[in-house]
Amino acid sequence: MAFSKALILGTLGLVPQALGATLLASHYTGKIFSLSYTGGGSNATLVNKSSASGCGTLPAWLHVSPGSPTVYSIDEDWNGSGVLASYSIESDGSLKQSGRAVTPGASVHGTPYGGTGDNPAFIATVEYDPSTVTTYKLPLSNGSAILHTTKFNMSEPGPNARQNAPHPHAAQLDPTGRYIIIPDLGADLIRIFSIDAETGSLTACEAGVADPGDGPRHGTWWSPDPESTDGQRLYTVNELGNSVSAWTVSYPEEEGGCLALKKTQTLATYAEGSAAAPNGSKAAEVHVSGNFLYAANRADETFGPQNDSLVTYSIDASSGDIKFVEATPAHAWFPRTFSINKAGTLVAVGGQTSSNVAIIARDPETGKLGELLADLKVATPGTPQQEDGLSAVVWVE
Repeated sequence: MAFSKALILGTLGLVPQALGATLLASHYTGKIFSLSYTGGGSNATLVNKSSASGCGTLPAWLHVSPGSPTVYSIDEDWNGSGVLASYSIESDGSLKQSGRAVTPGASVHGTPYGGTGDNPAFIATVEYDPSTVTTYKLPLSNGSAILHTTKFNMSEPGPNARQNAPHPHAAQLDPTGRYIIIPDLGADLIRIFSIDAETGSLTACEAGVADPGDGPRHGTWWSPDPESTDGQRLYTVNELGNSVSAWTVSYPEEEGGCLALKKTQTLATYAEGSAAAPNGSKAAEVHVSGNFLYAANRADETFGPQNDSLVTYSIDASSGDIKFVEATPAHAWFPRTFSINKAGTLVAVGGQTSSNVAIIARDPETGKLGELLADLKVATPGTPQQEDGLSAVVWVE
């Protein structure tokens, strides 16, 4: 029976085979876990190989640097003292701390930037409640000090009760590495900064304006040709509006100018025909693979108790417009995070409240998400709607 199932799924292109892959998962108990995924189809296994500490009490985000076996951990600790940590990723997938700096805390996301090639010289973090973006010089050490802090302001509250102040929720590089975008959930803006790669200075550009009450959280980039910025698009997930938005991207003709964004579309993250998102649902994460866009819904329980959804959109290769395709099981409760491998064959979903990592098959040609291949509980379960449980999951490639 298992062979028949694997044969059928293999015909559909939904049973990727893997000799072995490493994933990292952070947990709000203050640890980062190294997971090993092997096999494929009915023979797939996912196991916890090791763990590392030293990342503070609430490691909220993990960033694996492309081209470098380094991961950065950003600590969300709200008690006035957090940790910004770096680790080298060893050949067996285990982590060895390479740097550690004390921060004011409350950081929810961050990205390395500047420098040359695969050697970033700085890192930027965003602080949700203090309403700030903070920069540090790399490499990190006990003597690392804040390079610069920018505090955001807004003239009046937004339409949602959570929009009482600016709430930056992510710091993300554009594909050229010349700009950082900061989706601001409180101010309904996509803040844009140009980068001075030598000094680490960030210069504010005119922000992209979301619809009132959208609450943009994270973004992801796409272009018809991955080697070119022609036709570049930004897609954002809107936590408060339970939606995703598409933005056109304009680059300056002269060096040192500003990137500009213009919103062209907003589509719901729940099934077409539904009047509204389920009560308590909050869109969480967004990623692109090929000509498909994916977003995660937290606490929608579309597929039964404690089983939320991932939604798929197709991307028109000529216009960049998106179209809702379907909702599929996340195999997780409160999926705060998900990550797609480079081959586009596997999706790792991190359930915050269920505190599990689920590996789901993906067909790179059709964009369809398939069967659950492996599932692993990590540390202790979280509490619904609270800051505990699993926080982030990333592939190491």
